[in-house]
Amino acid sequence: MKFLSFIFSISLCAITSQINAQKLDLTLDKIELPPGFSINVWAHVPDAHAMTLGDKGTVFVGSKTAGSVYAITENDGERQVRTIASKLKMPTGVAFHNGALYVSSVNKILRFDSIENTLDHPAPPRIITADYPKETYHGWRYIAFGPDDWLYISVGSPCNICENNLDRFALISRIKPDGTNYEVFARGVRNTEGFDWHPATKELWFTDISREWMGDNLPPDELNHASKKGMHFGFPYCHGQEVADPKLGAKHDCNKFIPPVVELDPHVTPKGMRFYTGSMFPSEYRGNIFIAEHGSRNRSTKTGYRIERIQLEANKMMKKEIFAEGWLQDNEAWGRPVDILITMDGAMLVSDDMAGVIYRISYNQP
Repeated sequence: MKFLSFIFSISLCAITSQINAQKLDLTLDKIELPPGFSINVWAHVPDAHAMTLGDKGTVFVGSKTAGSVYAITENDGERQVRTIASKLKMPTGVAFHNGALYVSSVNKILRFDSIENTLDHPAPPRIITADYPKETYHGWRYIAFGPDDWLYISVGSPCNICENNLDRFALISRIKPDGTNYEVFARGVRNTEGFDWHPATKELWFTDISREWMGDNLPPDELNHASKKGMHFGFPYCHGQEVADPKLGAKHDCNKFIPPVVELDPHVTPKGMRFYTGSMFPSEYRGNIFIAEHGSRNRSTKTGYRIERIQLEANKMMKKEIFAEGWLQDNEAWGRPVDILITMDGAMLVSDDMAGVIYRISYNQP
């Protein structure tokens, strides 16, 4: 009887999963994209957060509350999702470098060596550093390797708005691949959960999620440009171009700090961002920035839940527009974009922690 009950349970889970997948495919009809673009569910991944791409095309995915890290491989159109690590603490950030997968876990950075050769039986990770803050408020970390081969690691503020140890929090740090040579690259960054490097200049660009409880329409979220080490972007004293913080803003003139290149709408919660470097999309999309806006929680009328496109020229915004939207319907959300990844064929993957999926956005000549 126990065996039959087990089989029935598995069958029921499979049927439920299939029904949910069919519902999600129908809901995708609500996503609005430019002509010629289409979207489909590429993989089902619980609590999908940051993504990175391996040398062999493996897509690695971190999570936040699930505590797992996933690897997705594709063979003849069939995708396999493996759990390569579990029971970790907020393993949100993932980065791939020289055959190894790096994973953030609050105060630790872990490294899985030769990971694409051992997906079915990965060895336990090495701890390359355990010196990051243990606080869990904004303790999930975005990580990525820069063109300089340093690993960049976000360290969010341990509060909504405060001056707590600004030499340790509210910054972007970097370390060598072996965990040594820690240094602060950028300061005054409240909480970035996405950054990338300009394909031509190799300079860092990043999103920043602004503070809460200043009303529906303040402060703006941000897209920033760090052209060199040592720049300060204003937190906790200033937000956006020149919005002084009502609690701490009197301490410093906003002109002292680097303003954002783009003020995004307040409370859209910008997370992952990528420069489009593929060849599938039309030529006018190349070099554009795409931002996953996770959506508001501190606003009476919800906003965000979409993908925004930024066109640049000489490091200035030429155009800002919505690229994909529809995850928010009648002030209720059914999905929340988290991160963006450009695949080898030039398609765009978008993770969604609410729906527990990864979407693929592709282009076909209309």
